[in-house]
Amino acid sequence: MHCHVVNLQPHLLGAEVYTIFFVRALKAAGCGVTLYAHPDARHWAGLEGTDVRIVRVAADTQIAPQLTTRSWLVTHAPVSDAFMAATRAHHLLTGFCHMPLGGRSAGHLDQYALVYAVSQHVLSTLPAAGITHVYAEALYGVAEFGRFAAASPDTLRAGLSYSWDRRKFRDRALSWFEPWYAALKPAAPFVRAPGLTLGIVSAIGPIKQFDVLFRIIAPLIAARPAVNLEIFGNGGYRSVTDLRRALKPLGKRARFWGRQAHPELIYPQLDYLMSGLPEKEALGLNIIEAQVLGTPVLAINAAPFTETVADGSSGYLYRDPREDGGADFARVLERALTAPRLQPQADAAHLARFSQDSFNQRVARLVADAATRL
Repeated sequence: MHCHVVNLQPHLLGAEVYTIFFVRALKAAGCGVTLYAHPDARHWAGLEGTDVRIVRVAADTQIAPQLTTRSWLVTHAPVSDAFMAATRAHHLLTGFCHMPLGGRSAGHLDQYALVYAVSQHVLSTLPAAGITHVYAEALYGVAEFGRFAAASPDTLRAGLSYSWDRRKFRDRALSWFEPWYAALKPAAPFVRAPGLTLGIVSAIGPIKQFDVLFRIIAPLIAARPAVNLEIFGNGGYRSVTDLRRALKPLGKRARFWGRQAHPELIYPQLDYLMSGLPEKEALGLNIIEAQVLGTPVLAINAAPFTETVADGSSGYLYRDPREDGGADFARVLERALTAPRLQPQADAAHLARFSQDSFNQRVARLVADAATRL
């Protein structure tokens, strides 16, 4: 078997991290791999020098002419009409759905021979979007830190909180001033504040809805002086500004550190990782990463978090604050303050679900399925 993996995204986000360990699992299953990647993407460096063939293409229309026989393709990002026209009839076209489709466009996925989903939550949203050719097993991801070189904790320093959309005049103008401002202000090293440390380790954007969540629960955190919130990640101007506004009740107990190159250094510094709201979330690789490194999670008691967090063992699940004004979150926060800190690594059965070995087995079954279809 040979798999042609397509991901032309120029920047590293969750789907790209997933693609990296998906490719490695394909290799573990004995499958050859060709990865089609954007010329400017540098996040595939860990795969270079291996027997993964990396082909740089500026557009997905350049892929089909390179396929001389009927081939198995797996996409990890949206594709063009021309790509569909050139591949669908002649090849086994499959692809990953990395986001739940409730309220979202399915793009071309309804025309695929088979669609894979990264969680049961995502799987459950596919039929309503008209996608009937679905692979039945949820392909949960893993905590993959092999893409990082070794680093020391003092690597964690204040960085830029905004990711600018240079198509917008406002963002383009503000982006000119931010590096200048940052140069005037030395990058402060991260030092834990006394007390209970809650943390966000995530891109800050509409999918997570952090601003909506914290407008409700920030006053509850503010009422407990021993609790601090550390935010590691960046996002668009509006998303970050809305979150800052929601966190005003916390004052200086909420600190922004920007996007960090080594998230594996962050989790051990936190007492609990916090999720965003659930309905637009697909899986939450950060939630899996935190638990694997020993940091428990506070998340809303709804899919997909009910798939990734073992309540009372690897974290605490609480009722959606939009339903009860944050009363159940307050209960969980008191427990986090007064009870011994949870130890996710003690729940070996739960974490085994997200191990590399389990993922390799899932992908091996996927490869066998593709072989029968091809």
